[in-house]
Amino acid sequence: MRNLNLDGKWTLKPGSPSDEALAKFPKAGISGRVPGDAMTDLVKQGIVPDPYYRDNEKLAQWVAEKDWVYTRSFKVPVSLLKEDRVMLQCDGIDTLATISINGRKLATTDNMFRSYEWDVKAMLKNGENVIKVLLKSPMKYTRRMRANEKVFRFRATAGEEQANAYAAYIRKQPCNFGWDWGPMLPTSGIWRGVRLVAWSDVRLADVAVEQKHHGATNPGCEITVKAECERAASGSVKLRAALRFQGKLVAEKIVTCRSKSASLKLVVDNPKLWWPNNMGDQPLYDLKVDLLDTAGRTLDAKEKRIGLRTLRLDRHKDQWGESFQFVVNGVPFFAKGANWIPVDALLGRRTRDDYERLVGDAAAANMNMLRVWGGGIYEDDLFYDMCDELGICVWQDFIFACMFYPSWDKAFMKTVEAEARDNVKRIGHHACVALWCGNNELEMMKIGPKRDRFKVSMKDYGAIFDKLLPKVVSELAPQTDYWPSSPHSPHGDRTDHENPKWGDAHLWAVWHGRKPFEWYRTCEHRFNSEFGFQSFPEPKTVNGFTEKRDRNITAPVMEHHQRSWIGNTAIMQYMLDWFRLPDGFDNMLWASQILQGMAMKYAVEHWRRSMPRGMGTLYWQLNDVWPVASWSSIDYHGRWKALHYMARHFFAPVLVSGLEDRKKGTVEVNITSDLLKSSPGKLSWVVTDARGKKLSQGAKAVRTPVNGNRKAATLKLAGLLKEQTAQDLLVWLELSVKGQAKSTNLVTFERPKHLDLSEKPALSAKVKQGAYGTFEVTISSKQPALWAWLELDGVDAMLSDNFMHLRPGRSLRVLVGPKREMGVAEFRKRLIVRSLVDTY
Repeated sequence: MRNLNLDGKWTLKPGSPSDEALAKFPKAGISGRVPGDAMTDLVKQGIVPDPYYRDNEKLAQWVAEKDWVYTRSFKVPVSLLKEDRVMLQCDGIDTLATISINGRKLATTDNMFRSYEWDVKAMLKNGENVIKVLLKSPMKYTRRMRANEKVFRFRATAGEEQANAYAAYIRKQPCNFGWDWGPMLPTSGIWRGVRLVAWSDVRLADVAVEQKHHGATNPGCEITVKAECERAASGSVKLRAALRFQGKLVAEKIVTCRSKSASLKLVVDNPKLWWPNNMGDQPLYDLKVDLLDTAGRTLDAKEKRIGLRTLRLDRHKDQWGESFQFVVNGVPFFAKGANWIPVDALLGRRTRDDYERLVGDAAAANMNMLRVWGGGIYEDDLFYDMCDELGICVWQDFIFACMFYPSWDKAFMKTVEAEARDNVKRIGHHACVALWCGNNELEMMKIGPKRDRFKVSMKDYGAIFDKLLPKVVSELAPQTDYWPSSPHSPHGDRTDHENPKWGDAHLWAVWHGRKPFEWYRTCEHRFNSEFGFQSFPEPKTVNGFTEKRDRNITAPVMEHHQRSWIGNTAIMQYMLDWFRLPDGFDNMLWASQILQGMAMKYAVEHWRRSMPRGMGTLYWQLNDVWPVASWSSIDYHGRWKALHYMARHFFAPVLVSGLEDRKKGTVEVNITSDLLKSSPGKLSWVVTDARGKKLSQGAKAVRTPVNGNRKAATLKLAGLLKEQTAQDLLVWLELSVKGQAKSTNLVTFERPKHLDLSEKPALSAKVKQGAYGTFEVTISSKQPALWAWLELDGVDAMLSDNFMHLRPGRSLRVLVGPKREMGVAEFRKRLIVRSLVDTY
């Protein structure tokens, strides 16, 4: 097996150089990168202004209207041509491509999500060769398709049709055409790797892995390795599989392969099991499968890294209807996490650091699941590798979202099946993969008697999502469950997509329906796979895409970076409901983040208290594809919003939370734990007025529940409410285990805007040099300071905690890691400490 990598520098040219709009384009073309996309290359060369700055997105629209050509030359050695087969492998082409080699047409493509392979030996020559990839305009193609298929047209919104409706006609990243958090920047390019692979006799076409666990009474795991062999010649070969853990051989077996497939079994005694984040470790085994000739020489090999576990979706009848819970190694667990969208609107800008940072940030916030949303992409291998390593389970949507697709078209169905097979084979072995889901929101929007945007029959819908995709999953990943849509009701006519008895739900009654945050506490759904509330990014991020004159939330540029049509209005309405009107633009941005975090805290704490009725909560959304006001908890530049810091607390393995009842004058205190062992602990509470004067306190010994929720105490405060008024009462909760605070919380009987907080809580910060360029900041306050946060003027930093509640007499220590080196003096000078009252 010989490889010739074709990634790297290519030449990029317009497909129609005579076009007047491209008259000034360099005749020799510009440097293009593979993997990458044309838009990214044009921005790098200064031909297109940065589409993320101000409203430059409008100036980049012409790129998607043009055809683009990638070319490069490469040398082919004689040794490569001596092999029986020479294959051109393309892992991802975006999207409508015609590929030629040495002036001869090879093939065309029409699916961004497929991997392609062709035998090109007859087209190659010894020495210099040229490959050319012509990419047709996605906009011209989809516009032409839409003109012939009126059934697909979206209902007009504000006099215009939604741009993302184009995506129904092309197997391309749907959100490329714009979404309610992303720009419209349809790309063209070679977005994944390209190579020549030469081989003779036989090669490994695919390796699949299945596990059988015997259980606690007979600990052990049987691994079945199935190999598909592609032959260029007849003859007997051997298949060898070797499993290693941390370099040590655990199991090995060799069998003879005389046909196109072979299988063998490896037995692992006392396997080290893979667990989700905070439930245990994530040991990973290295599996290597070799094809050997009769002399024992390796003809081909494939490697996979696997985690040994069982991971299934459990649905059984119970007292509330039907469960919806994930079970790992026989243990049900509460899914905590967020929805994942692509790392960048321009895929050529993605980096390894982006993936490592974002998945790491999810784990750092105590998440154990991410939903790869169906309007983006099947993610890179690196994403699933990181999730394996950090214990982040993956709910994987197939890439269909919010529109219907031509299931009656045979060519379309053929390419969809190939796409599904490619990606299930590529991703399916990962320990992190918990579920394959057919689509995002098609059942919610497109089928049933209440539909108002499409007329779609269940037959047409079911051809893809009830027949084709589950068949592929059953065949290629039988140990992973399939779910047809999110949200989905498995009973009745499938139109009641928010039924609290069963299935998963997308709950948007707060953001889109203007329900109060308290509405979340009325929800009794089994699994909440989407819900969210928006905020603005912080001033550093906003300053990066605006000029000074743009820095007003109603300015055109700020509204351009807000794609939810109710966005800024909704934020401001809720702002006035909950907080005093912020003073100035920057304070408006910060206050919006506190508001967002509060909304999600209301929802998540309630759903965690509802265990085991509710067993999952994935908020919308983790990340951004460009700098924008959105539902994300981490902005485009990787800066944690207040929500992400709060998520670290409300997703903590052990949580103390309070449920206030103003009429009764009580606070019901709950302890929720994801841990599989109970621990003795101490629950304590302090009641103060809004200036910090202690009014009441108490404590009691408790035991944390095992993988569940327990009501630990009911605080009766009716008397204090009569004496103090609700505006002047703060209830501070703390749960300690073995003398260490595991969780703290704050309960109020009034919304923050009505709390009688001191306008000058006298915040102070003591700074101490830490290890590895970090600083320890100990902050305290003479009076209660709510949502106190730290930042460094002009410098990014990672913080161990932020947006904290400070009680007089109690200090909090925060570890701060600036993104660049600095001394203590500069750190102190740049350090800013503020709290809620500083926003107004």
